[in-house]
Amino acid sequence: MEKTQDDRNNIDEQRRKKAENFHLNIADEGEAKNGSESNSQVINSYSGQDVKEQIARESKKSLRKRDRAQKKELRRRNRRNRRIFRVMWIISVILIGTMISTYVVTGMNDLLAINRPDDTEVSVKIPADPTLESVTEALVRNGVIKEGSYFKMFASLTGSGNDFTEGTYQLRKNMDYQAILTNLGGKSSRIDTVEVTIIEGMNVIEIADKLVEEGALNDKDKFLEYCASDKFDEDFDFLREIKNSGERYYKLEGYLYPDKYEFYHNDDPLSIIYKFLNNFEKKLYTKQAFDNYERLYSINKMISKTNSEYTLDQILTIASIVQAEAANKEDMYVISAIIRNRLEADVDLGVMNLGLDSTKYYPYRTAEDLPAAAGKNFKSRYDTYTLMGLPPGPICNPGNEAIKAALLPDPNSSSYYYFCHDKNGQAYYASTIEEHEANLEYINQ
Repeated sequence: MEKTQDDRNNIDEQRRKKAENFHLNIADEGEAKNGSESNSQVINSYSGQDVKEQIARESKKSLRKRDRAQKKELRRRNRRNRRIFRVMWIISVILIGTMISTYVVTGMNDLLAINRPDDTEVSVKIPADPTLESVTEALVRNGVIKEGSYFKMFASLTGSGNDFTEGTYQLRKNMDYQAILTNLGGKSSRIDTVEVTIIEGMNVIEIADKLVEEGALNDKDKFLEYCASDKFDEDFDFLREIKNSGERYYKLEGYLYPDKYEFYHNDDPLSIIYKFLNNFEKKLYTKQAFDNYERLYSINKMISKTNSEYTLDQILTIASIVQAEAANKEDMYVISAIIRNRLEADVDLGVMNLGLDSTKYYPYRTAEDLPAAAGKNFKSRYDTYTLMGLPPGPICNPGNEAIKAALLPDPNSSSYYYFCHDKNGQAYYASTIEEHEANLEYINQ
């Protein structure tokens, strides 16, 4: 179809407008480009310090928001933990209360022996150097108590935790704590006894050895130390009257009365000595002491009755020499007379020295008994070959017969000043040195 003039004109008009629009768009793009550069400059000037401050503000807001969230979570956890703590605290209180109640109840039952009705007797051995711990272990092990910790607490609170002594005790299983401590603190329940017989004439060292040998003593040195001391003077008048303690080897020599004794195994030296001295006092200070005189007298009355010029200690010293030198009972009274005769003799008789072999090595029996520490040149302070009169004290522990002989010398022997014995114990007495030397020559044939 052929186009009309009007159609062609319209097409041309449209082309013209497109061309104009094209130019306008180019201009707009240029202007827009310039505008972008301008805006970019504006934006660039705005995104400096202001942008940093904006970021900082936003960061702070974020931190505050996070902190609030954390605190909220913390509060929530704290509330939960408090609830758990309360529950645990209540449970702990209940458990502890139950445990304490159980401990107290079982402990009190054991303390009062309520849960220990068995009255069986058992032997409980308390070890040497006992402590509360070792004693408790021994009691638990032998079934005397069940609650060891409660017993230790009771013993500590009552001040009885250190009142224990080595030994074997007879206890009942139904004893309460106080009864147990009372029995362990004393000696009435001890069954580990040792019977020891002290023979007349034994000296202090020999007695100590005997006690050790029989198991009654384990500290010989302490025993001897006490025997040499003034420790017992306050308790016994007869010891307090001794005035020459410094001259003696053992002050208690002569006062450890020979007898049969019952001691405890490994007994305390003090207890042993007190038993000796108490027995001496009992035997010599009662009216039954000397029954061969016209009446029954104690030793003080006996000394007074016989008008003795000698003190008790001197009588015991004479008795100890009689005990050591005499061959038999009859010989004792004669030798007692000879000792007195020599002590009371005139100087011109030349017998002021008693010259007794039994005194030469005291506190030892013979030269063979001397310890190495004493040395070969040992000189006893009791040697009657060198000193005048009686030695400073007894040389052994005399028995009752020797003491009576010292108090009652044989009146028919007033002329004798010398004595000796043969190997069979036969005695020979003499009034002069010549007679005595003849007797010595005879028994040595």
